[in-house]
Amino acid sequence: MKNIIHLTSKNCSLIIKVETTPEILHWGPKINQIDPDILLATERPIPQARLDVDVPLSLCPELGSGHFNAPGLEGHRESFDWAPVFEVFDQDLAAQSVVFKLQDKVAKLQLEIEIKLDFESDVIQKRIKVINTGETKYSLTKLSSTLPLPNHANELMSFHGRWSREFQTHRQRFAHGGFMQENRRGRTSHENFPGLFVGSDHFNEQNGQVWGFHLGWSGNHQLRADVRSDGRRFVQAGELLLSGEVVLGALESYSTPWLYATYSAAGLNGISEHFHRFVRDNIIKFPEDKPRPVHLNTWEGIYFEHDPQYIMKMANEAAVMGVERFIIDDGWFIGRHGERAALGDWYLDKEKYPNGLEPVIKHVNDLDMEFGLWVEPEMVSEESMLYRAHPDWVLALQGYHQPSGRWQYVLDLQNTACFNYLFERLNDLLTRYNISYLKWDMNRELVQPGHQGKPAVSGQTNALYALLDKLLAVHTEVEIESCSSGGGRIDFEILKRTHRFWPSDCNDALERQTIQRGMSYFFPPEVMGTHIGPEESHTTRRVHHINMRGMTALSGHMGVELDPVKVPVEERQAFAKYIALHKQYRHLLHSGRSFRVDTADNSQNIYGVHNNDEMLITVCQLTMPDYALPSPLRISCIDTTAQYQVNLVETPENSFQLMKQRPKWLDKTLTLSGESLKEIGLSLPILDPESALMLHLKKR
Repeated sequence: MKNIIHLTSKNCSLIIKVETTPEILHWGPKINQIDPDILLATERPIPQARLDVDVPLSLCPELGSGHFNAPGLEGHRESFDWAPVFEVFDQDLAAQSVVFKLQDKVAKLQLEIEIKLDFESDVIQKRIKVINTGETKYSLTKLSSTLPLPNHANELMSFHGRWSREFQTHRQRFAHGGFMQENRRGRTSHENFPGLFVGSDHFNEQNGQVWGFHLGWSGNHQLRADVRSDGRRFVQAGELLLSGEVVLGALESYSTPWLYATYSAAGLNGISEHFHRFVRDNIIKFPEDKPRPVHLNTWEGIYFEHDPQYIMKMANEAAVMGVERFIIDDGWFIGRHGERAALGDWYLDKEKYPNGLEPVIKHVNDLDMEFGLWVEPEMVSEESMLYRAHPDWVLALQGYHQPSGRWQYVLDLQNTACFNYLFERLNDLLTRYNISYLKWDMNRELVQPGHQGKPAVSGQTNALYALLDKLLAVHTEVEIESCSSGGGRIDFEILKRTHRFWPSDCNDALERQTIQRGMSYFFPPEVMGTHIGPEESHTTRRVHHINMRGMTALSGHMGVELDPVKVPVEERQAFAKYIALHKQYRHLLHSGRSFRVDTADNSQNIYGVHNNDEMLITVCQLTMPDYALPSPLRISCIDTTAQYQVNLVETPENSFQLMKQRPKWLDKTLTLSGESLKEIGLSLPILDPESALMLHLKKR
């Protein structure tokens, strides 16, 4: 049928009806054959007391057509052309994608709606471009991507958080009204991660139909989910534009960020598997095909106290522990003795490093470790040479006092001279020194973000992308970590230019269990920085045993935060133990399929990773158990036709205070069928609060 487009992937179908405007008829389980009567079967009745015509929930819903919930496009041409109505005039169909071209001849606007369906991962990508075909300026206030949901999607799961407590989840009923999230902080933000899930009643990790969404954008965003009064549902996401931020001249255009979405009939684990596969195949670009190196970051070890001889002693001990990448954090550049000065002056402090940085780097490299360096290029301190020379380079509004954040201000990356200065400084550092890794920090929100008096969050975000792109085009071998006071800038678009995220400044292992679980819905373990911190957390002052710290850090891209010279030998040996354990299994951790296990006891967090041959499962007891006996561990994603050798890899030492007798299998190697592991399960020991064990399963 000419007016039906059917895109398919491994497990999913996207069926679009194309008449005056494109409308999605089905997005969900794969349909093998389109029925000849599909259009008749999906024709909607027209209810009383409504418009006299059917109003499609189109790919860009229009107020002018009678869509009253949330138009996809809003704007005006000097108060005119504010309710456009578009019609399709062309389309470009390929095997896995389609581009629709629509126009409104009255409003003199065109739309290009691009949809891709990735075959391997079942992930949809969607974006919209608007083009001003008129001769006068068009003020765009909103352009968002819309995707429909079925009427049985009745529960919504969203994300909230704050500094040191990112990726917290929240559930609510989704039957009437709606949900809206706005982020105006100028970066992806700790508070409002741009992702959500909508699904069938009581969907969980292992069961239920779920539709997942993520907006790949590192600036302001608006994310909403609505239930119309007629029962139809949709999710809409796009950049949140400030007043006057996008004004299109004749033939100028604006494109939305990519909206990524996927459907799973296997609960949230299916969503994770789809997003992880897509990210690995299409977004991550590591410079080399090699194991992800274990980090040591100096921040929580020495802060601003830099002594090259002492740092080399730290490197000696780090190498003995098994560290493979040694990173000097904040405090290395001229005048940087605390957090109130020197940002922007990206020159080596010769007083701290009288012989230069080269001897330290050579020492690190001679120990067979890569060298990394911390930078925060988007920021400037008022007390700095750069600010004194160029106060006009600050992203600000003239005539207003802007509050500082972390005693610093944001530089205007759209200022050409400022952009060139930052590129020159970063390029010089990467050319002069053997730096394989930059920890790129960004430690404050954008307040009064003005460029030449106009709102500039969108332009600032795109200028950041351009700076990263230009730098990586010259230094193709360098990896970059996206850190923004921890998890303030984490999304698919920044990941196209970076190679690792710092999920949170909080290294408290108990908090990290929740943070990393939330992040794992969207991002695979190899880009999730997970470090073993000191015994006493620097953010919560809570004390955790090395078992809890080590096991929590093991399942991502591992690192350590400490001064290895000062800690006792026993502590260094314990760190080395978990580093070795991570190295033993990182081939699986960084390539396998991640999953989480639903538990009857909410005080447990059970998660793992598997491939066709082996599986790792971590059981973490967060708090005091709800019940005297834990539920048997039942594994839903196992091959029921296979036999498995089951080994206990790690368990708390001198623990198990809640048991008189522990299960005897803990000291043995078991052989169990996949069928038994799925349906009967494995009896677990009673773990003490804030402790964890790990199992390894290998096919025989």
